[in-house]
Order: sequence, then structure tokens, then C-alpha cells
Amino acid sequence: MCTVSFYQDHEKVIITSNRDEKIHRPLAEMPQFENLNGKKIAFPKDPQAGGTWFAVDEYGAAFVLLNGAATPHTPSPPYRKSRGLILLDLASATDFEEAWYQIDLNQIEPFTVIVFQKNKLLENRWNGREKTCVNLDPFSPTIWSSSTLYAPEIIQQRKEWFHDFLNQNQYNLEAKKLIDFHTTTQRNDTENGLIIKRNNLTQTKNVTQFVYHSTEFTLLHLDLINGKREALTHSML
Repeated sequence: MCTVSFYQDHEKVIITSNRDEKIHRPLAEMPQFENLNGKKIAFPKDPQAGGTWFAVDEYGAAFVLLNGAATPHTPSPPYRKSRGLILLDLASATDFEEAWYQIDLNQIEPFTVIVFQKNKLLENRWNGREKTCVNLDPFSPTIWSSSTLYAPEIIQQRKEWFHDFLNQNQYNLEAKKLIDFHTTTQRNDTENGLIIKRNNLTQTKNVTQFVYHSTEFTLLHLDLINGKREALTHSML
């Protein structure tokens, strides 16, 4: 929920997410489908709150959460509902854009949701006061970093790492290369690299990746703590 990259070419879409979380928070459950509001949603579940940071519906729409909006905020709990549960509310809605317009986010901590749906790429943000929804170019590779964990200059530096990575690969990427980027980039920098472990408080626990083709998608989930790896493939035919 704290680093997300998006890549699309004429054959596939790849969304990859690193989840940075408090060390003592329970480990996430491996992804599986659940029926929510009449839709089948696949997601790794956070057992503490029951929500998630990465959800994919049965039709191949993906919804990925980052903590914080465009700029850092000062937390002011108690909050009414977990952001991970809000993500499931949005992912299970019949029409995401209408749901985003209608959903009540008062007393919800600021967040960003990246959405890929029907060949559209949306960046949706709640900053604690207002919602925004921006249409992005789905053929322009993008990386996001959580404003709650990374200073603006570090966020910019990470964008430069991603740009260098794209150039090194001549903008021709496969899913494994993006997993490598998300797990090995600046590996010795445990404060601001792609895999972090800060002061025995926060660390990268999972990498989750969505690979979409026209007829099927795969949701790959890596548990970095226990070294587990699981892939869920779903046909949309």
C-alpha cells in the first residue's frame, strides 16, 4: 500500500504494489475470491481489520490503495472505518466512478486509490476534506509512493529510479522484471529503498502483482516474511 507501479503495453497491464506495514501487525492472508455486494472480488486480506490494499474484481478491474493523499497529513483518530474496508466498498460497487462520487469519506483517514478499469487509469484521492479523480494516460508508466512514509524529495528520487529502470529495459517489460524492480532496487537503503525496514517499527511485508491480458488475469502475492508465494489465475471468458 506504499509503493505502486503501473505499466501497460499492447498485450498486457501490470500493476505491482509493495505493502509497508508495522512490524507487529498480523500477516496478511493469501488472496482468494470473496462474494461482496454481488461481485466476486479477489484480494489478500488484512486479518486485523478485514480489509485489503489490493483488490481485483471478476471482470479484471483492479483497485490499489496507498496511505495518504498528495501531501502528508497529521493523523487524527479515531477514524470511522478502515481505509482497507473502504477499498472493498469501492471495488465491489457496480459503478466505481459513481461510487467514488457518492461514498461518504468523513472521518476516514486520507488515502489514494489507483484504479484500472475498462482500459482507463484513474488516480483517486481523499485528503480529509475533498475528493479528486484524475484520468491518467494508461500507456505512460507511472510509480506512486505513499506521502505518509516518503518525503517529497524521496518520492521524486523513486520516480527517477523507475525512469532509469524503464530506460534500461527500453520500455519493454515483463512481470518478472517488475517484481525484480520492486524487490531489489536500492536494496541496501532500508529507509527509502523499495524494500524497507525502519527502526524495527515498519517494514515491507508483501509484494502483490496483477497481470491482465484480454481473457484472463493473474494475481501474484509474495509474503516476504515467510518466503511464501501464491498465484491466483482467473479466466474472464
